[in-house]
Amino acid sequence: MAYLGKYETKNGTKWQFRLYVGNDPQTGKKKYITRRGFETKKEANHASIKYASLADQNKLNTKKDKHRFKDVYLDWYEIYKNTVRESTWNRTDGMFQNHILPAFGEKWIDTITTRDVQTAVNKWFTSTTANYKRWFNYTSSVMEYAIKQEYMVKNPCKNVILPHNTGQYEETHPNFWSKEQLNKFLGCIDQKNDLDIYTMFRVLAYTGCRRGELLALEWKDFSSKDKTLRIDKTLTQGEHGKQIVQQPKTRNSKRTITLDDGTVSYLERWHHEQHKQMLYLGYNTLNPHQLIFCNKKNGYHSLNTPAKRLKKIIKDNDLKPAITIHGFRHSHISALLSAGVPITTVQLRMGHASPEVTLGVYSHITEQQSRDAVNIFANYLAN
Repeated sequence: MAYLGKYETKNGTKWQFRLYVGNDPQTGKKKYITRRGFETKKEANHASIKYASLADQNKLNTKKDKHRFKDVYLDWYEIYKNTVRESTWNRTDGMFQNHILPAFGEKWIDTITTRDVQTAVNKWFTSTTANYKRWFNYTSSVMEYAIKQEYMVKNPCKNVILPHNTGQYEETHPNFWSKEQLNKFLGCIDQKNDLDIYTMFRVLAYTGCRRGELLALEWKDFSSKDKTLRIDKTLTQGEHGKQIVQQPKTRNSKRTITLDDGTVSYLERWHHEQHKQMLYLGYNTLNPHQLIFCNKKNGYHSLNTPAKRLKKIIKDNDLKPAITIHGFRHSHISALLSAGVPITTVQLRMGHASPEVTLGVYSHITEQQSRDAVNIFANYLAN
């Protein structure tokens, strides 16, 4: 039975009801629902009877019992953060804030339909040809979490049809340079006045290390005697855009790279030059944790620094095709395989989990390799 009562507002007298709807299954305490704002006692009584009927049929579902997608996401995200690195969960949150939550955030999660998800995916597809799949998978993960929490019965993502590109693809330049193009680029850098820049790109080109691995290097990681460079950390972006140092991308990414004599020589020269330059600025660099490549405040370079330097050199010297910083890693793989280095050796040097990953990155074949393949094939048939 409901309790009916009246109360005063700025606009006059209003009526309300308070209805007992059973005991909470977890606490055993009595549960009540209250509704206010009725103009008359009769309206309040009529509404209380309706709610009582729904409660008897176990069909009562108030907004307090419902969950918005954005709230379910926050619960899921707290669990997700314990399963991945900071840089990963930070990027994931960015995807939700920029793409997923604008589409679903304010919706009650159990009301989201397959059509709602399909509409969002189609929209994402028009703005990107790759990331939309990742956004869709994350959306589905939140839905699966909601099902486990009994917020909803089925996952509307299950029946979504993912769009894909059809027809002709635009021809793009591969993101790597041949040895001639690479040597031309390095020749554009003034070694005398910009030894740090030259050495930075020399290390990228001759080791194939990743951008974050390069910027996290300390002098203790370099062995002039053994001609090696130890990779065991990476600079990346964490929460709120701050730069952090963390473990490398994968377990296989921890590795020791052997160096050629030329790269060893440039690193030794830069070590000596860095000490002079930083001492002039008031910094003592004679400690094992000194960064190999540092800014003028003896701190980490911005993650964007290598790319900015690369773009300037390419533009100033009209170099083509333009590549990205990651293109140096691809160039290194290309050069190693072109020189006949076994795929398993390349895999270990690059820190890939398997040879398949290396071959997956090396999805392009240079023009010279294509000619060699034809010649080998022709010679085989002729003999």
